[in-house]
Amino acid sequence: MDWIARDAAVVWHGFTQMSCFGANEPLIVERAEGHELIDTEGRRYLDAISSVWVTTLGHRVRELDEAIVRQLGAVAHSTMLGNGNTIVVELAEALAEVVPVERPHFMFASDGAAAVEQALKIAFQYWLNLGVTGRQAFLAVGGAYHGDTIGALSVGDESFESAAFDPLRFDVLRAPGYAEPGWATAAAQLVAEHAEDLAAVVLEPLVQGAAGMQIARPDDYGILDQACRNHGVLLVCDEVATGFGRTGTLFASERCGLTPDLLCIGKGLTGGYLPMSATAASSRVYEAFLGEDLGPRTFYHGHSYAGNALAAAVALRHLRLLEERDVLANVRARSRELRTLLEQRITPLPAVAEIRSEGLMAGVELHTGTPGERRGRLVCAHAVRNGVLLRPIGDVVILVPPLSITSAELMQIVDALSEAITAVTAQQAPVSA
Repeated sequence: MDWIARDAAVVWHGFTQMSCFGANEPLIVERAEGHELIDTEGRRYLDAISSVWVTTLGHRVRELDEAIVRQLGAVAHSTMLGNGNTIVVELAEALAEVVPVERPHFMFASDGAAAVEQALKIAFQYWLNLGVTGRQAFLAVGGAYHGDTIGALSVGDESFESAAFDPLRFDVLRAPGYAEPGWATAAAQLVAEHAEDLAAVVLEPLVQGAAGMQIARPDDYGILDQACRNHGVLLVCDEVATGFGRTGTLFASERCGLTPDLLCIGKGLTGGYLPMSATAASSRVYEAFLGEDLGPRTFYHGHSYAGNALAAAVALRHLRLLEERDVLANVRARSRELRTLLEQRITPLPAVAEIRSEGLMAGVELHTGTPGERRGRLVCAHAVRNGVLLRPIGDVVILVPPLSITSAELMQIVDALSEAITAVTAQQAPVSA
């Protein structure tokens, strides 16, 4: 049974050129166990990218499976448009205790881009509700990626093969990216200069994942945070990728000393089980939307499946499981091990230009090969054939293992990566970018 041919005949995969789909030897997953995916031929692959950064504790986690089964015995879904659901209330209560947002209220959605889109619309309408005109602009950071809906695409950087959609994007103020020294000072200056026009600043705290794991120092953010406070500009933190323990604290904003007005969460919220995201709004923001029933202050926005009960049930159990298993301690310990392994085993390889890591997020940047070589993809394909699932962003090989990864599994990942880089680049001298 040719599953790849059947797939290609009916499925359109995101970020994938379908004319090359079969030639790139894609995995067709049939089942999973723990940290491993199992394909239709029974071959096993260590999921070193957490299924694109969502699977925090691995697959088929007994407690999370049971949470979904229990919720199925109650209700799978009911609308949150003007009505409520007990499990969603319980999840929101639990999240309110841990997010770095002052007296938060949560608006649920299905994915990270939708959470960002909500935040942009909320920030825009916030000023209208206060009777303030002119504050309609957004400031974002170079290298940013916030998703693929039009608003999220607009605040994202233009370097993600999105030029075709430029006519649909709205203009934003663009500060330098994390790779540039003094980025935060420059961003703070832009806030001061354009405060009367700015609705909000949007950023990814600590790590720009899709930019190839560009990392800022936690103490970089103070000057920008103070500028937002001084000028009343809203701060939106996109923690879709960094949230739920990925950098060693539950949220990266904590490490950066940030208390955002709007916080976007997703990916790891349900442990990778079901699509769910949320936008947490501070009391300052939320209360600006209170007014007469169906009046002009109402936020006319919502999704059919927002606040899905099954997703809420598994998200709540996942949040509690992170504490019960002391997962953050494992993240901190394994992140130190991963950094050491990469420095010892990967940095010395001639093909490696730079390694960037924070928590269990790492990027291994390769020197650019010959034109059209697609070195990052070749390295990842070689690693996959050796049983470790990796994925590149250009010529940066991304490592985002589950938060529950073991020392032995980290060694397996680095072994596979080292062998893949050596094999792919053995016959070719590296060429600097």
